[in-house]
Amino acid sequence: MNRRNFVKNTSLTAAGIAALPITNLFAKKADAKVKIGIIGVGLRGQNHLDLLLRRSDVDLVAVCDTSERMLTSAKNIITKSGKKMPEIFTGDDYAWKKMLDKHQLDGIVIATPWEWHKEMIIGSLDAGVKYVGSEVMIGITLEDHWDVVKAAEKHKAHVMMLENVCYRRDVMAVLNMVRQGLFGEMIHLQGGYQHDLREVKFNDGVNAYGHGVEFGEKGFSEAHWRTEHSVHRNGDLYPTHGIGPVAQYININHGNRFLSLCSFSSKARGLHNHVVKQGGESHPNAKVNFKLGDVVTTSINCANGETILLQHDTNLPRPYSLGFRVQGTEGLWMDVNKSIYIQDKSAKAHQWEDAKQWLDKYDHPLWVRWSKETEGAGHGGMDFFVIHGFIESIKHKTTTPMDVYDAAAWSSITPLSERSIELGNKTVEVPDFTSGQWMYKKPKFALTDAY
Repeated sequence: MNRRNFVKNTSLTAAGIAALPITNLFAKKADAKVKIGIIGVGLRGQNHLDLLLRRSDVDLVAVCDTSERMLTSAKNIITKSGKKMPEIFTGDDYAWKKMLDKHQLDGIVIATPWEWHKEMIIGSLDAGVKYVGSEVMIGITLEDHWDVVKAAEKHKAHVMMLENVCYRRDVMAVLNMVRQGLFGEMIHLQGGYQHDLREVKFNDGVNAYGHGVEFGEKGFSEAHWRTEHSVHRNGDLYPTHGIGPVAQYININHGNRFLSLCSFSSKARGLHNHVVKQGGESHPNAKVNFKLGDVVTTSINCANGETILLQHDTNLPRPYSLGFRVQGTEGLWMDVNKSIYIQDKSAKAHQWEDAKQWLDKYDHPLWVRWSKETEGAGHGGMDFFVIHGFIESIKHKTTTPMDVYDAAAWSSITPLSERSIELGNKTVEVPDFTSGQWMYKKPKFALTDAY
C-alpha cells in the first residue's frame, strides 16, 4: 500500500497516539524537583538509585523491594549520599502497590525481573504516574506489549524503556556520522547481545565468579529469576542492546518500521556444559534441559528496504561484544574490530582504518556537553544519559527520548522470535504499534544537546 492510499484509509485519530503530549504550556519549571519512586533496588536498581541521588532536581520519596539484603545495600547508598531516607516499602510481592497508593509520584523507575514489568508499568499508569522508566523488557508475550501501549495511550502518559546502549559513546558518534551522511544511504545493520553470562545465570552469592551452578530459589541476584527463562524459552531473550541503537540509525517508528522477522536457534549445550564442569555430572542442575539455543539469529526486514541481523549469544565462552555493523552506500563501521571504512575518505582504498579518529571527530554533542557528569556513572557513563533524559522529560513535560512505541517495537522481538522458531523458522509479521503514525512521526532521539 502506498502512502497516499495509506493516508486515505487510515484514521489519524484512532489509536490515541496524537493524544500523547509532546509539550505542555504548564510544565514544571526546569529547576523544580520531581518526586521519584523506585521499584526494585537489586544490583541494577542500585545503579539507578545512585544516579538519582546525585541529582539536585530529584526528590526520592519511596523505595520498594522484597529483599532485605538489597534494601540494606540501598539504604547504605542513600545514607552515604547525605540525602533524606525515602519511605521503604517491603514485605510482599505487591508492596509496590501500597507505595503507589500512598505517594503521588511524578515518575517511577522499575528495575525488577522481566515478568513483573508489564504489571508494574500498567499499575503505575493506573495510579496516575505520568512517567514510567522501565528496565528492559516491557513484557513477555506479544499481548503484554500491546497492553502497555494501550495503557500509555489511555492515560496520555509516557513509558520509556531504559535502554542504555543507545547512549554508548561510540554508538552515538556513529549516529552523528549517519545523520551527517558519512555512510551514505543505510543498507544493512547488525547488532546483538554477545556476552558470556554463565557466571550471572549460575550464582549463589558465594561462589559468584566462575564456580556458581545454582539458580532459581538457590540463586543470587539475576540467577534467582533470569536463568529460568533459558530453561523454558527459546528465542532472542535480550534484543534491545543491539536493536535500540540500530533502530535509531534508520529511524524506526519515525519514518520507517520493522516489517517482518525470521529467527533460527542453534542447539543448546553451553549451560549444561558449564554445570557439569563446575558442579559435576551428579549435580541436580546437570539434569536440567535448557531450551534456549546457545546462538539465536534473527533477520529483520524494514519498510525502507534495510535489513538487520541480530544475534543473542550468552551461554558460550566469548569476549563481550554487541557486534555492531552499520553499512551504507558510502562505507561502514564495525565495533568488533573497532574499524571503519569510508569510500574516498579513508586513507587507503579497500583497507580498514582505526575508527578512533573518526569517533573522536564526530563525538556526539550530548557527550561533548555532559562528559564530566558521566564520570562514575555505570557502563562507561552511558547510564547517566538514560536517567538524565528521563528526569529532564518529566521536568519539562516533554515526551521521553525513547517512547512507548520504541519500547514495544524493540522488546517485542523476543516473543516474535520465539514464535518464528516454534513455527519452524517461518517469517512472522512485526506489529505496527504506532497504528500508522510511524509515517508521520519525526525523529527525536538525541537531536538536542540538552537531553
